[in-house]
Amino acid sequence: MSPGPANGEYRARLEARSGDAERRRRLDRRLSNARLAVFAVGVAQGFASFGTHHISGVWLLPTTLLFAGLLVAHDRVIRARRRAERAAAFYERGLARLEDRWAGTGSQRPRNGTPHPYADDLDLFGPGSLFELLCTARTPAGEEMLAGWLLAPAAPDEIRARQAAVEELRDRLDLREELSLLGDDLRSQLDPAALIEWGSTAGPPISTAPRAVALGATGLSLCAGAAAIFTGAGIVPLLFTLGLQSAVAYGLRARVREGIRSAAGATRDLALLAELLERLEREPVSAPRLAALRHALESEGLPPSRRIAQLRRTVDLLDARQNQFFAPIGAVLLWSTHLGLAVENWRAHHGPVLGRWIEAAAEIEALAALASYAYEHPEDPFPEIEVGGALFDGQSLGHPLLAAESCIRNDVRLDDEEQALMVSGSNMSGKSTLLRTVGINVVMALAGAPVRAGSLRLSPLSIGASIHVLDSLQDGTSHFYAEIKRIRQVMDLCEGTLPVLFLLDEVLHGTNSHDRRIGAEAVLRGLLERAAIGLITTHDLALAKLADELAPRVRNVHFQDQLEDGRMHFDYRLWPGVVARSNALELMRAVGLEV
Repeated sequence: MSPGPANGEYRARLEARSGDAERRRRLDRRLSNARLAVFAVGVAQGFASFGTHHISGVWLLPTTLLFAGLLVAHDRVIRARRRAERAAAFYERGLARLEDRWAGTGSQRPRNGTPHPYADDLDLFGPGSLFELLCTARTPAGEEMLAGWLLAPAAPDEIRARQAAVEELRDRLDLREELSLLGDDLRSQLDPAALIEWGSTAGPPISTAPRAVALGATGLSLCAGAAAIFTGAGIVPLLFTLGLQSAVAYGLRARVREGIRSAAGATRDLALLAELLERLEREPVSAPRLAALRHALESEGLPPSRRIAQLRRTVDLLDARQNQFFAPIGAVLLWSTHLGLAVENWRAHHGPVLGRWIEAAAEIEALAALASYAYEHPEDPFPEIEVGGALFDGQSLGHPLLAAESCIRNDVRLDDEEQALMVSGSNMSGKSTLLRTVGINVVMALAGAPVRAGSLRLSPLSIGASIHVLDSLQDGTSHFYAEIKRIRQVMDLCEGTLPVLFLLDEVLHGTNSHDRRIGAEAVLRGLLERAAIGLITTHDLALAKLADELAPRVRNVHFQDQLEDGRMHFDYRLWPGVVARSNALELMRAVGLEV
């Protein structure tokens, strides 16, 4: 359990929100019983009034008004109870993260299977992943923004801008709570791609002339109708104006039909987006990145939430045409024509900036997610980003997905002079975890997040990893072939603009020792010649000799273990030099194999 201030604050707020939810639940039950009692009284009064005629029907009026008032009050209590329950759940999730029982409870964003240089190797997505630990976004757009930051390194200026924004948002706990209280179905319904497409496919703005003609035709029909009723002018002028209206509606039918067809689904999603935007618009900001995002939410003097409210009111009025009693009146008033044109005109003016609104809101959500991690881990510093040659200098590095009490930290430094570490050690000693620790901290650093380290200085790096490599029966791919394809991918990254950080676990262990020795040396020399830095782990002590041959560019380090009372003990600490022993036979004997 984290002893930091977040733990105490979360517990205090959880207790307050849970208490509020319980009070609302009790009030909910009382109002439900009161509604039932008032309804029963109303039924009795109705029988006494209309069945036996013992009382006047007037007695039903106060009962009806009381029942209506109870309905309104009960609805408010139910919504307040759900809000308090969601707030309590927000702090429950926060405590779960602090107490290392969060795995499997959050958004995991399974990858779509597209090959990536390090996503699977570093456990970025899926159960117990970095994404699940970090993500508090309420919309798919926010989730996609955060995932994109983890999948691609940002430029140094961008990283520093994100760091400043995260630092400002770190203590904005009220903001993060309120974002979590948005509509229950926000994540499931909001489809940013559909909204952006809806806005970007709008036609040109509708000119004043056709709207004025439609309005004039409606006005003439109303005047002709009033004249027929009150002055005896006859029905001929009314029929003429109705015919004129029909001609106007026919001429505008294409734009009107498109506005009506697209409005309902799009505005459902826009109403949900408006909740998020309205809350973000009220948040004071000073960091340059946050100020820029606030500017992106401005639209001709009115905030996006107000613009969306305008559209929502228009669509609500448009829906009135479906009422069978209002439909004849609506036909006379050209209701669908006027409002359909209004929807299309809104889309023409504001649809093209919908993408900007969604992207700005998504970025604020992603920054808030990183700020939540920063708040919950105040001991994790922001890294220093240095421009120049390849550099990774991490002191007291730890893995952010491991529980704090069981996380053993190590120092790792790589630069232009000492480019690689050859990490030897026995099974289960911590070699693969070290690679993942280095890689995942680089991912967090280049996304703009704090890192699990005492300190970290690094240059922008492109990560290439071969840690989690699987064969494929369906594709007819052996483990060795899958591994060399991955290594080829890492080598190809060296042709890019950023220095490469390579993380190779048990390099080429799918082939014989002779070929492995030759192949590993070629791979390592090729990476060093391309100015890459990184780590290679191995069980094969023959490969460890490569470090001596390539010194000082490569250095040997190792993990140790000890056998005590038939059990293996690991300290998970990085030591200089080559490992002196292997534990394979001991592990085999420990599980009962006679070797």
